[in-house]
Amino acid sequence: MHADFEMVMVGRLLLASLLGALIGLEREIHGRTAGFRTHLLVSLGSALFVIVSINFYLTFGNTSGTGVLGVDPGRIAAQVVTGIGFLGAGAIIRDKTSVRGLTTAACLWVAAAIGVACGSGLYLLSIAVTGIAILSLIALKKIEARLARDSYAMLTVESDRVEGQLEIIIRELESRNFKLIPAGMERRVDGSFMYEFQVKMYNKVIATDEIEQIALLPGVRGVKFWRQASV
Repeated sequence: MHADFEMVMVGRLLLASLLGALIGLEREIHGRTAGFRTHLLVSLGSALFVIVSINFYLTFGNTSGTGVLGVDPGRIAAQVVTGIGFLGAGAIIRDKTSVRGLTTAACLWVAAAIGVACGSGLYLLSIAVTGIAILSLIALKKIEARLARDSYAMLTVESDRVEGQLEIIIRELESRNFKLIPAGMERRVDGSFMYEFQVKMYNKVIATDEIEQIALLPGVRGVKFWRQASV
């Protein structure tokens, strides 16, 4: 009976590894740090924690139906939810006003949940969740690309000290239907200023013409523009 139990558990571990790997494969293709192997191991480890919980219950718990249970079979599995939060937080990167890694962190969270489900013997549910996750990562990304939506970028302008320069830059771009949000300002030792903006582009892109207009403003030494990375 014990050997049969272990064989069933090995099957659960293999399924958890496969399903976690499928989600990780999509992240790997998109060049994310937490990819194929990471998601496989997260799902595998989560399944093993649940299996260990089940084994503790069968070995030390009171299954006679009388008296106190003695062992909580869900206690170890519950810690997976807490533990995966630390791993997910490590996948999130904040770069100034841009945040990357949210989707990868969510994938790790789902992979852990799939591992828990596999370890509990919920095979069909695990496969269904994996299919939904992969569909959302691949198909919905294509749909998102077709949607008209606002986008954001960062704009840095290096300038000599000019009275009202900040307002001049904002007015110049807002006249072209861009929304500028001041994100920072630095005064350098040579007396020049560095202005940093977050640009809301209302489904537009800043073209060379806009960059040229800013560069031609009195006192401007240089302009840098870059799109914020996606999650």
